[in-house]
This record gives sequence, C-alpha cells and structure tokens, in this order.
Amino acid sequence: MFASLRSRLYRLGFNCVPAYRGTGGRVTYVAPDWQEIRVKLPLSWRTRNYVGTIFGGSIYAAVDPFYMMMLLKTLGDVYVVWDKEADIRFKKPGQETLYARFRLSDEELEAIRAELAVEGTESIDRHYTVDLVDANGTVHATVRKTIYISTDETKKV
Repeated sequence: MFASLRSRLYRLGFNCVPAYRGTGGRVTYVAPDWQEIRVKLPLSWRTRNYVGTIFGGSIYAAVDPFYMMMLLKTLGDVYVVWDKEADIRFKKPGQETLYARFRLSDEELEAIRAELAVEGTESIDRHYTVDLVDANGTVHATVRKTIYISTDETKKV
C-alpha cells in the first residue's frame, strides 16, 4: 500500500510542477514500480494552436521527461541517465484528447544492466518510442527518444 501511495504522490507532484503543468499534459497513472506511466493531453485553450489543433510543442513537452525518469527510478543510483535526442513524427492533427502510455519491461531493464556490465562498456544509448493516440487508438504523433545510460563509477560498491 505504501508503494501505491507513493506513486500517487509522484503523479500529483508531476501535475503540480509548473514546467510540466504548462505543457497542458496530465499524468494519470504512475505504477508503483515505475515501469508504466500514462499521460493525457486534452485539446483546450492552453494547448490549442492557431488552426484549432493541439500545438506540436505541447505534444512533445507532455511526453518529454518520462523515459528518463522511469529509468532513473528503476535502475537505481549507480546509473547515470540523460535524455540525449528526440524525434517527433506528426501523423494526424490532434483535434481531441490524446493519450500516451510508457512501459519498461523487466527484460529491458536486465538487458541494460547486462550490456553495461560488459568489460569496457562505459555507456550505451537506448531508443524508446511512444505513440500519442486518441480514444479510438488512432496514432496522431510518435515520439522517439534516445536515452544515454552509463554506470557512475563513483557510486559502485
């Protein structure tokens, strides 16, 4: 129960931070193990652009920090995690609320740990993709993030 309460507090925290709040996006779910996060981005006066659809900057900003945050929380303190690169592909104008779902599997986390455990490997780049979809599942935009991950030699036991 404590983990569940903690994840709800993180969700509320995300939604109260002015930098994230300004995107128009709202975190609707944070899994207690940080392996899933869900976000919604409504079309509103705050996110509407000149032609009446969701502003592309809001679409990107609403999904920007999550893979980095999820990896920081799930891998632990002995890893350094940074956003390195991003690419967004707009496929259809957002004329209604859009939703994004971020997931990390146990296999992905183990693959990262194993890759960084190889002698001579100082860092790796991992690529993650998230779709922004409407209520019917139609993809409106796809964001691809490149995340830099390394071990922090000063924190190794």
